[in-house]
Amino acid sequence: MPGAPAPHHDGPSAADRAIRDRRATVASVLGALRRLAMAPSLGEVSFAGRGFAVEATESTRRLEAIPQAVVCGFEWGIEDRDPADTERRLAMVDPEVRGFAYEGATMACVIRDAMGPNGHRARTLMEGGGRPHVFLNYIGIGFAMARLPRPLWRKAVPAPTGPGHYPAMSWLAVDGYGFDRAYFDTGRWIDAQRVPRAYPWEGDPDYFLRAVDQGIGRALWFVHGGRADRVCAAVRAFADRRRADLWSGVALAATFAGGSTPAGLAALRHEAGEDRGHVAQGSVFAAKARHHAGHVPEHTRVATRALAGLDVEAAAELADDCAVTRTGAGGPPAYELWRRSVRERLTSTVV
Repeated sequence: MPGAPAPHHDGPSAADRAIRDRRATVASVLGALRRLAMAPSLGEVSFAGRGFAVEATESTRRLEAIPQAVVCGFEWGIEDRDPADTERRLAMVDPEVRGFAYEGATMACVIRDAMGPNGHRARTLMEGGGRPHVFLNYIGIGFAMARLPRPLWRKAVPAPTGPGHYPAMSWLAVDGYGFDRAYFDTGRWIDAQRVPRAYPWEGDPDYFLRAVDQGIGRALWFVHGGRADRVCAAVRAFADRRRADLWSGVALAATFAGGSTPAGLAALRHEAGEDRGHVAQGSVFAAKARHHAGHVPEHTRVATRALAGLDVEAAAELADDCAVTRTGAGGPPAYELWRRSVRERLTSTVV
């Protein structure tokens, strides 16, 4: 005679649920600990928190919201178990600063990937919702590099598949590293003008120093609250050999982040003197990044016209036309050849 039928369970057992809940709790605690250990607070990245002598205005408050967006993205990326949850949060960020939040999330993913042997969170983010923000993804990688020991830098840049990842732009990671150093330690990197120890990024330790200066130039824009007169004075305080790359970074920040006036932009372009081509190139790259992300704020249009003499669409097209993906052995990196090509094409319009 057959026995009684075995009880049927539609879902996990109580023991399975308990194990799952414990794992979720542990993951949540670890995420919170990672966030507390590595993430600065919103107050710490504010201009007052950094000790920057910046007057509080509507313009500077908008600039100040940018590093705060980076912190929010980092907190989500460092704490969320599922990268899809991070992307859902990022999708709710205002389009004007969403790319900056992706910088922070990418930074978090790179750090988490570095903690284990088979991490792929950064690649997942860059292949997913981060794809339109690829240029800022690279900068976020640089933020992570500022917190990782150099031996881990070798695997900091993931290898996303598919088109649209602009591998030549991986030098923006070094730019991001320079920005981070200057923003969080202005006394050493701006006032004392420290030169970092070279690193053979893509086999070119000399260009590493130049890319760091491009990031320091971007930081100058924030440290001085977008005040063109103060930014120009800060650039002039550096050695001549460093100024061209600093100007390029300044213009990239002025165009992408905003914070100036038409008069201030005109003064910046004038003060750059013979380095105006570097100013124009930085502005073109910023316009390309905004155009690629699909959201172009008015301040980017104004700055691109003032600094490069082009509208955003023409600047993005110019950047694409000048793109260099390969370089000869022993020559400058493709990234620098790309920048140089943009400068040469702009010679007739930047006078």
